[in-house]
Amino acid sequence: MQSSRSVPRQAVPRQAVLVVNAHSRKGRDLFGRAERLLRDKGIDLLAAHAVRDPSRMGEIVDKAVADGAPMVIVGGGDGSLSSTIDHLVGHDCVFALLPLGTANSFARTLGIPLDLEGAVETIASGRRRRIDLGRVNGDYYANCAALGLAPMIGDSVPHNLKRHLGRVGYFVWALWCLARFRAFRLTIREGGREETIWATEVRIANGGFHGGVELVEEAEVDSGEIVVQAVVGRSTLGLVWDWFSKYFKLPARQAMTREFHARRLTLETRPSLPISVDGEVLTRTPAEVEVAGCAVDVVVPRP
Repeated sequence: MQSSRSVPRQAVPRQAVLVVNAHSRKGRDLFGRAERLLRDKGIDLLAAHAVRDPSRMGEIVDKAVADGAPMVIVGGGDGSLSSTIDHLVGHDCVFALLPLGTANSFARTLGIPLDLEGAVETIASGRRRRIDLGRVNGDYYANCAALGLAPMIGDSVPHNLKRHLGRVGYFVWALWCLARFRAFRLTIREGGREETIWATEVRIANGGFHGGVELVEEAEVDSGEIVVQAVVGRSTLGLVWDWFSKYFKLPARQAMTREFHARRLTLETRPSLPISVDGEVLTRTPAEVEVAGCAVDVVVPRP
């Protein structure tokens, strides 16, 4: 008997509902263009929503799925994608994305072009892929959750700095946060095993990219497991080296990290720390993390 991962998927639907996060200037500017490009490529848009209040995106996607939309196309950053994709779990509805954010880590993980034309072409000519989702404290996410420096940056970065400078703004703010950051004690439990280490950052990865950089190379969105990668030690310089070496793909880029692969783990920290879920701070430690296997169909480029 074939597994659900090997059964051929159906074709990508030609009808869809478009939902774009128009809170950012980029989203507002590209909404009309995205709508036109999709229609030109033969996608029949049953409805198109430019959403000024990002907190409403979930309910709009939920209604589209409940009304029987064959596909939902979401335009926005990683937070917008993560907050909407879980509404498709358990439904025969395909998720497609337009990467309109700063880091676009989920799109990078799936190999989707970061330009609007390329992303639309993927939706028009791509294929369906059944992927896992991660789950932390009961909340689904698409790509990567993190604790340590990343949530500190994401939760405090000024909106104007992020909007006007993009990834450069993140980098500048990261340096400011790094000067105030301290290492923490991390305890990882799996089944009857337990280990405690010093760490400066932890990535709870369903996909390989975080912050626009491929940090967890062993993570795959259809592997059936979660990869917890800890940057070990007490020195923040070690964290800087880890990002630097992974960004430039240096041979020693794994020297500062340890990885734990499992379907389910428990994480505790001293002190308790916030956890960012695809860039949005939504929960904190202690945390139960697990994989939701074969959770949704997404549109990806053909090989």
